[in-house]
Amino acid sequence: MLNGKDRKWLMGEAWISAPQVEAVEELLAQGCTVPFIARYRKEKTGGLDEVAILSVEEGLSYLKELSDRKVTVLKTIEEQGKLTPELRGKIEAIHGKQELEDLYLPFKPKRRTKGTMAREQGLAPLANEILSGSGSGLEGLASKFVNPERGVETVEAALAGAGYIVAELFSENADFRKRVRDFVSRKGVLVSQAAKEWVDKRSKFEQYYDYREAVSMIPSHRMLAIRRGEREKVLRTKLEVDRAFIGRLESERMLPVSHPYREWLAVVLDDALIRLVLPSIELDIRGELKKRADEEAVSVFAANLEKLLLAAPAGTIPVLGVDPGYRTGCKIVALNATGKLLAHDVIYPTKPREDTETSGKKALSLIKEYGLKAVAIGNGTASRETEAFFRSVVPDGTVVAVVSESGASVYSASNVAREEFPEHDVTVRGAVSIGRRFQDPLSELVKIDPKAIGVGQYQHDVNQALLKRKLDSTVVSVVNRVGVDVNTASRHLLSYVSGIGETLAGNIVSHRDENGPFQSRESLKTVRMFGPKAFQQSAGFLRIRNGETPLDNTGIHPESYELVRKMAKLAGVKVDALIQNDEVLDEFPIEKLVTDAFGLPTLRDIVKELKVPGRDPREKYEPFEFAEGIETLADLKEEMILNGIVTNVTDFGAFVDIGVHQDGLVHVSQLSNRFVKSPKDVVSVGDRVKVKVISVDRELKRISLSMKDI
Repeated sequence: MLNGKDRKWLMGEAWISAPQVEAVEELLAQGCTVPFIARYRKEKTGGLDEVAILSVEEGLSYLKELSDRKVTVLKTIEEQGKLTPELRGKIEAIHGKQELEDLYLPFKPKRRTKGTMAREQGLAPLANEILSGSGSGLEGLASKFVNPERGVETVEAALAGAGYIVAELFSENADFRKRVRDFVSRKGVLVSQAAKEWVDKRSKFEQYYDYREAVSMIPSHRMLAIRRGEREKVLRTKLEVDRAFIGRLESERMLPVSHPYREWLAVVLDDALIRLVLPSIELDIRGELKKRADEEAVSVFAANLEKLLLAAPAGTIPVLGVDPGYRTGCKIVALNATGKLLAHDVIYPTKPREDTETSGKKALSLIKEYGLKAVAIGNGTASRETEAFFRSVVPDGTVVAVVSESGASVYSASNVAREEFPEHDVTVRGAVSIGRRFQDPLSELVKIDPKAIGVGQYQHDVNQALLKRKLDSTVVSVVNRVGVDVNTASRHLLSYVSGIGETLAGNIVSHRDENGPFQSRESLKTVRMFGPKAFQQSAGFLRIRNGETPLDNTGIHPESYELVRKMAKLAGVKVDALIQNDEVLDEFPIEKLVTDAFGLPTLRDIVKELKVPGRDPREKYEPFEFAEGIETLADLKEEMILNGIVTNVTDFGAFVDIGVHQDGLVHVSQLSNRFVKSPKDVVSVGDRVKVKVISVDRELKRISLSMKDI
């Protein structure tokens, strides 16, 4: 359990009370998952949501890492015989990793430096005497340490060696380093310039060819862009700061005016600042900028991913999935209402092998034979031409939709796809993925590495461990919010359900294949390795449609079933009659059922579920059409008003698919007539918007769009 200081720190980080921190800590220690705690333990946490609970979980992980590091630091200092009670107290009270490293620096094992060599020459006592202000002059002090046998030939050499020792002592002063770091963070400027060979060339980094921005103000997307430009050797960067001003400021702070050797010490302090401290601090600041940029970029990515996963499903509709192409044709697949592959073929409705008559016959044959109600076309190469072809041949009433195929190629070549379709090649698998995305985006997208879905910014540049952790928690959150039909879900979707994981998900699917559909949540306990803890954590998020009890198709946890029966008894109806009975539920006095275990938050959630059992938080699917005849960059003209779908939201704006195989950018300044602080305040991934074409750069394939005055 946390000690008082750590708990107080975590309260401040998560903005919650001490009892809430304690409750979350205890529940996590018991093996409870974040979705389970947020949904079914509101009484214990005071109604904390997933964001707050995750904040506590991350804080606990941080404190564990910090505690482990403190143990190492304390042990090392103690072995040197230099651990005082005061120093131990400082180390134990610290909650910042950088502060800890600053305190540890004087005791850290060092490589051979000018200071260590001077110590080997016996000059440490001279450095100490100078610092103490003893003696009547520097030369008189230094003359006693001239020793040719140890390499100290002159007074000047002795003073130089003592200077190296004192400079290192200054550089290891934790308070000094903190002040310099704070100053550079507040007043430093990041400067970016074009590398010599790129000065006269165009590139995607040209806006940073001569660029300056305060360290304290630079946003994540610009920091990541500059870093990428530097890594690709298009840009070179440096951190500028007023070194002379810092030197004067620190001399006033660290060197008493009355010190007899103040002038000499000021020179040494300046050397420590320029040679030892600032280069180290610059690395720290760059690391902090990268960390901050990573966190912001990952948050943007996670928000976009959440919106994409929550995209409206068309539902159980038999569909023709189409992976469009020119030279190799379009791969088409017939899928039944649950996404099962029924048949596949190849058609050539576009140039260079255009055969619309044969292509139409093949497509219509599959549509008629399998009763397909929709056509889902990937938005890649040849999608607009393929869309136009299908709109001209399909029967009236058949939905024709263009869906994002981002990541479909990754899925089609993955082990997951090979397991599902071992006898089919990547083209068939890709078309299946496109068709299934139309039916249920969430179920299909969970099979793909989130990084491959393409809704982030600089996802390959950020901390990959942080990115994976954040994106995985986002997928888990969405899957459990939506709920999962245990009798139709894939192993991959089931693996994200609270308390299940990959192994148990595989056991569930195997049991289902061998014994048929589950008839109740209770029967899940017969699955191998499905123990009490797994059942507790997962049961409320699993749905069983048309099972033995209608409560199994709701978000009501089995632990609350007896409570529902009491409600029905008090209302004078059977449990079945309580479901969707708004008249009874609206008037029911739930406060009569409050106990220590079940408070008003749980009872209110139960009433919501009874009113709309198994409700899906996703919006209803609505067809969408791009502007007819606008298919390539060449078709675009300034001032055109077009329909579009938001495909990505970044810190600097939103990317919009307008049907020309190249997303356009609505810069944050063009999102609204009013001031917009953050694009996510105005648009989300999947939003359908109207945009105006501002400009088209065909050389760099850039489209500038606006949502103003439309």
